[in-house]
Amino acid sequence: MSPTQWDFPVELCCRPMAFVTLTGLDVVYNAVHRAVWDAFCANRRADRVPISFKVLPGDHEYPKCRTKRTSYEWYIPKGILKTGWMNKHLNLVPALVVVFYELDWDEQQWKEKQSECATRVEIVRQSLQGRNTKVAVVLIQKKTPLPPGEDVIASERAAALCNACDLSGKSLFVLPHTDHLVGYIIRLENAFYEHAQTYYYTEIRRVKSHKEFLNKTTHQLLFVRHQFKIAFFSELKQDTQNALKNYRTAYNLVHELRAHETNMLEIKTMAGFINYKICRLCFQHNTPLDAIAQFRKHIDLCKKKIGSAELAFEHAAWMSKQYVFEAFIVFAQSLFVLHVKGGLQSPGWALTLAVLHPHECSSSTLKEDQKSRIEKNLIKVLMNESPDPEPDCDASAVKASQKLWTDRVSLAGSNIFTIEVQDFVPFVQCKAKFLAPSFHVDVPVEFDVYLKADCPHPIRFSKLCVGFNNQEYNQYCVVEEAYQKSDVLEYSSQGPVCLVPGKTRKFTFKFVAKSEDVGKKIEITSVDLILGTETGRCVILNWRGGGGDAASSQEALQAARSFKRKPKLPDNEVHWDSLTIQANTMIISRVPNISVQLQHEPPALTNEMYCLIVTVQSHEKTVAKDVKLTAGLKPGQDANLTQKTHVTLNGTEICDDSYPALLPDIPVGDLQPGEKLEKAVYIRCGTVGTRMFLVYVSYLISATVEEKEIICKCHRDETVTIETVFPFDVAVKFVSSKFEHLDRVFADIPFLLMTDILSASPWALTIITSQLQLSASMVPVDQLESYVENVVLQTGESASECFCLRCPPVTNGQSGVATGRYVISWKRSSAVESVPVICTVITLPHVIVESIPLHVNADLPSFGRVRESLPVRYHLQNKTSLVQDVEISVEPSDAFMFSGLKQMRLRILPGTQQEMLYNFYPLMAGYQQLPSLNIILLRIPNFTNQLLRRFIPTHIFVKVSLLPKTVLAS
Repeated sequence: MSPTQWDFPVELCCRPMAFVTLTGLDVVYNAVHRAVWDAFCANRRADRVPISFKVLPGDHEYPKCRTKRTSYEWYIPKGILKTGWMNKHLNLVPALVVVFYELDWDEQQWKEKQSECATRVEIVRQSLQGRNTKVAVVLIQKKTPLPPGEDVIASERAAALCNACDLSGKSLFVLPHTDHLVGYIIRLENAFYEHAQTYYYTEIRRVKSHKEFLNKTTHQLLFVRHQFKIAFFSELKQDTQNALKNYRTAYNLVHELRAHETNMLEIKTMAGFINYKICRLCFQHNTPLDAIAQFRKHIDLCKKKIGSAELAFEHAAWMSKQYVFEAFIVFAQSLFVLHVKGGLQSPGWALTLAVLHPHECSSSTLKEDQKSRIEKNLIKVLMNESPDPEPDCDASAVKASQKLWTDRVSLAGSNIFTIEVQDFVPFVQCKAKFLAPSFHVDVPVEFDVYLKADCPHPIRFSKLCVGFNNQEYNQYCVVEEAYQKSDVLEYSSQGPVCLVPGKTRKFTFKFVAKSEDVGKKIEITSVDLILGTETGRCVILNWRGGGGDAASSQEALQAARSFKRKPKLPDNEVHWDSLTIQANTMIISRVPNISVQLQHEPPALTNEMYCLIVTVQSHEKTVAKDVKLTAGLKPGQDANLTQKTHVTLNGTEICDDSYPALLPDIPVGDLQPGEKLEKAVYIRCGTVGTRMFLVYVSYLISATVEEKEIICKCHRDETVTIETVFPFDVAVKFVSSKFEHLDRVFADIPFLLMTDILSASPWALTIITSQLQLSASMVPVDQLESYVENVVLQTGESASECFCLRCPPVTNGQSGVATGRYVISWKRSSAVESVPVICTVITLPHVIVESIPLHVNADLPSFGRVRESLPVRYHLQNKTSLVQDVEISVEPSDAFMFSGLKQMRLRILPGTQQEMLYNFYPLMAGYQQLPSLNIILLRIPNFTNQLLRRFIPTHIFVKVSLLPKTVLAS
């Protein structure tokens, strides 16, 4: 062990000061730069700000910044604080990087110099790699600057330089190299100190922001780490009051950590570091009494945290160094207070303890004859007899002692003593071990108790008993022996509880677990080894749990790390160090002997009664009684899934919201050996998504264990993941009578509603029927009938319907009108007849309704023939409450001749209509354009023909004439 292992690190003991790096200074070959550096670091008086300066090259690589953590949910820290963290922030990561650059305001090559300076600043920023470190620029100039505001060129170029370097005006400084250099340097230091203060304040806020992501269950170490960092940054910021406050909080958090042998030294080390900081700051604040009280509190809390017995020397060394350092602090920092104020204890008490502590590392040893004598005397006392005197005792003293012993033995009192041997190394060691981490209820529970004596002579115990958390098992785990008190130290190979020194004795126990303990842990709560009898004195050696003592865990660790080959032992002996304690076991249910199979056709379709066939077959040799089935949504999933999932055994009715998501304990009777049963479970899923379903079958069966008959409850469960998808997609659109898209409709003008059902199901769907349920604001023009009845849709196929509707005039100010609902009744084509039909309701979109002053519609045949008369009748209807003056003109078409008024003017009364008859005479076959009807409303100038052309046909198909050519020629 290194003699300096317990020394406090230098970075802990030094005074934390803001760390500032200076770049761009050639202190070896440039005299001006050397003078600047000397002014910063030479002969620093106490009144100058506390800053630690360091000259580094401009491209120096600073420690890399870790990726900022946004969550600590899965983060498990490896320790409290990284070993190099304090040194990093004292000497490696600066609060401010200052770039020095020689540049005067009247520089002839200003642009080039400005660009070079900006490049140097950018190199510094890249080397900082995302840290919050501040950056400043100092221009070394030959001339003394003019007062602010008098040099216009300087102001302009300063602003341009700040813009090029991406700096604020507060981060650009000028350093004239004149006779008053030190004065300028001190002013620079003060500005640098303010920047550093801002940096450390930002770091404190950053660390505090992490605390909201922590919880005390898994992040105890991080609470200490962050509190220490906040305190240390406060010291760097020279805010010693807050530093002391946060160090105290961190110290309390350290002692709240769960301590075990692997982290005991780390906890004590960290506690020592923080204790040092607290004491030092207390003396700095002129409160030495608080420092002494803190140190005594520290010693009281840590002196009991020894760890394993083998590491007691390590603890003593640590305690010794605590006293050395604390004594030094008390002596060095409170000497004046001790002499002036008085009332404080001298540091000599701490130095004395520091000297005494290392002697605890060596333990006393006894010779074998001494151990033998002590053991025999102990047994005599236990047997209610007087012990033999120690050698070389004064005869008169022996006689007086024997009389006192005789008087004491004759006194009546309690003869039973219980000694809890867990916290030290006793003369008998004990380890209990279950043979398996779990046992089926129809298999006997077995465990072994190992005992080993370390005393000089064989020793016989009267009783060994094991206690459990369920005390009903205690009666099955007892070993007793009756013997005379004079035989306690006599070896007997026949004695059930006779221990030979150095030999391991194994006791095996076995019992049958109770059926009601299935799913529970059976724990060994105590092992009692009884020495003596109730007629004399009776001593109970008690081990909590499965045994072990203060040395057991360290022995097991050493055995695991040891690479030495262990000598081979006889079959009935074991290596004590290799034995592990297993103080608990789980009782699990008997292995089921039934099979459960699930049959279904995934995926499920939204809102359908999805059928899941459960087939259960018994492979037991006897009757499986009281068989129960639990089926439905597996618990623990999203609450929205639970609310939208319903399960029933009755597949002839649609489940509503009153049905549960899980059907528990459905009785299905008894199952004979080899018998098979089927049960259909119907599931209705109201939303799409993935669901996990559970099928759980339980039953009772008789079993014989160790000639004892028990009733075992067995179960088998199966889970299945089912995806729920939409059965089809429905597209709805509004079109005119010419099948043109409409973004709005006109009052009392017929329009078409078209629906398109596209199958998205991998299984064939049967559309039973469809129904259009119109709102009160819609009127059907024709009778509403379903055109998709009993249509079967395969995957990707679609079925369409078209309905002619009309919307009466709406009240003023109403922007949209409800259309109604479209109801589709469907089921799987493969579903049985009894499965109910599913009704899917599609809410139709609202439509904007506008009024039109004049409506025109045309009556004409569906087609025409060349050179045959084609009568066309136009109906003009006035939809307003005013008389409308209408000008009508017909533009000819090359494909037609026509008879009728080419241009006219007429008047239409409110609510009435006028008819116009034309005879068109087709000249060419094919899809031809009709003569255009143009209408102008004199009272409504903005009324256009474009609106009317939605209702008037513009083209017609003309067929070839059926008359003979001779007839046509004549």
